[in-house]
Parts: sequence; structure tokens; C-alpha cells
Amino acid sequence: MKQPIPTSLILGFLGVGKTTAILELLKNKPEDEVWAVLVNEFGEVGIDGALLQTEGAFIKEIPGGCMCCVAGLPMQIGLNQLIHKARPERLLIEPTGLGHPSQILETLASEHYRDVLAMGPVICLVDPRRLEEPKVLGNVQFRDQVAAADILVANKTDLCTPGQLTHFDEWAAQLEPGKRAAHHTRFGQLAPEWLDGQSDALPVTNPGAHHHHHNKTAASAPSINDEPWQQSVNEGQGYFSVGWRIHSELILDENALLALAMGSGFARFKAVVNTPEGWRAINVADGALSVVQGEPQAFSRAEVIASEPLDARELDAQVRAAAGLDPR
Repeated sequence: MKQPIPTSLILGFLGVGKTTAILELLKNKPEDEVWAVLVNEFGEVGIDGALLQTEGAFIKEIPGGCMCCVAGLPMQIGLNQLIHKARPERLLIEPTGLGHPSQILETLASEHYRDVLAMGPVICLVDPRRLEEPKVLGNVQFRDQVAAADILVANKTDLCTPGQLTHFDEWAAQLEPGKRAAHHTRFGQLAPEWLDGQSDALPVTNPGAHHHHHNKTAASAPSINDEPWQQSVNEGQGYFSVGWRIHSELILDENALLALAMGSGFARFKAVVNTPEGWRAINVADGALSVVQGEPQAFSRAEVIASEPLDARELDAQVRAAAGLDPR
């Protein structure tokens, strides 16, 4: 009988760095192991999945909101497909930062998965700077994620003051019920041992040293039926998103996208796009900008998330202008 698959949930509020943390784990996985990732995004265009596909793991996306909706059916279908296809030796699950993990955990602990999955500790990433924001502390999704966590990890500590880190430690220590451990890290560096409950391990300090692209999967070619320009919208849990899936032959102006991302007060902007300088992965969260070299994809993808309603038509016109197209 096949052993149950070690399975871990990586939780965290919008923009805390969950995808980066999973990327770092994948970069440092044993080369002879098959890992799989079930990733859920609030938007519809699958940017996180596109980023994760570069690291040689099997990826299954469930776009468009919380994977626990519809009584967990989208999650169960995606999870069953992923297990059947990948037959993984480890499974990571990244729910949307706007989801409720308690329902996901209930599904994973159900009779159907009892002999299939071996649940490890739930890891929740927290940006200590956001503990100063009453709207975050009072957010139902944030509180549910913290309550479900076994291990709390203060991420982005390189951007925090000593006082903010002390505040995180004091906040974590007074939570009831108590947590198994609380750690500090930066750049999403998680110790792989945390996935198995070894809470005294330290995160990898030089993740690039073991970076490999074992079994790297190339982006699939677009179908002839795919439209070269697709826009989608979503809303829920008090947030709104607009996303784009754009044929890779259309080249987008990086500076125009950065102006859009930084000048509109979005809760989140993320993109993997083809630019005149090559492929770029752009990420803006809480006003902090990150731009790194990206891997070629079959489509460019971009998405904005905001806590206020968005003008999808106006945003579409701006993205079309970045692609050198006339607004519709």
C-alpha cells in the first residue's frame, strides 16, 4: 500500500509572499522527489501557477476565489486530478490569501483523504508591519488563517523595524490556543524541515546554492482557439479583481505597467509579461515593488486586486495602451 502523501498548507494574507515561499521550497527540494502544488488565486488568470511552473513541480490551479466554495468540490476535483497525474511524494497547497482555511482542512481530513494524505503542520506567513493596521487585525480571513496555523512565520523581516519584530513575537505568544512555533525569515525562505514539524530548524540562508530545474516543464503552446486578449473580473470577500491573459507575441511596455501598478493604490498588482527587455515578473504589494527576470510563457498575464470596485474598461484601456493597441 502506498504511503500517505506528506501535505502542507501554506497560508498568508494578500501579498505576504506565499508564492515566493513555495518557490524557495521547490528550489531546494531533493532532486529525486516528485512534488506537486495545488494553488488557488482570487483572480482568474493564473499568475502564481505560471511562476511555480518554472521549478519542475506538478502544478494544478483553481482560479477564481476560495477553493473551499461549492462545498469544496472545485478543490476536490483539482486535488484528485493532481494526485492521479503527479503521484507526488510531497504536496503543497497554497489557498488564496482571501480564503477560509478551516473548510479546506475539514475537506483534507475527511474520510476520502484519510489514507491518501498525511497532514503536516499548517504554516502561516505574516508581514509584521501589517499588525499595525486595525483593518488587517480585524479581517475575518486573516484571523481565520492565524487561528488555523500551527507555525507562524514573520516574513519580510528585512523590511521591518526591531520594534515591529518584537510586536510580532509578543502578538504570537499571546494567541490562544498557543502555536507550535513562531519564526522570523525574509524573502520567503522556509526551512524544509518545518513541513514535517521540526520547528527548531533554521531556514535556508542561500537558496540559490541548490537551485536546479529538474524536470522543468516548458510552457504549453496556446490553442488556436485561444483569443489573443482575454480579460476577466472577479469579486468576493470585500475585494475586486481584474485580470488579463495576453498572447505572448504582444509585447508590453514595462514602464507603462509599472506606472499603472504604482499609481493606482491597488491592494495587489502582479504580472508575468513579455516586454522589449524580455520576460518580467512584476509584483506590487503594500506599495513595495519587485521586478525580476521571468521565464517565457505561452501567455502574458497581469492582475490587479483592490478593496474598492474597479473600472474594468478603463484598466483594460491602460493595459492595451501598454501593449501598443488602441483602446476599445
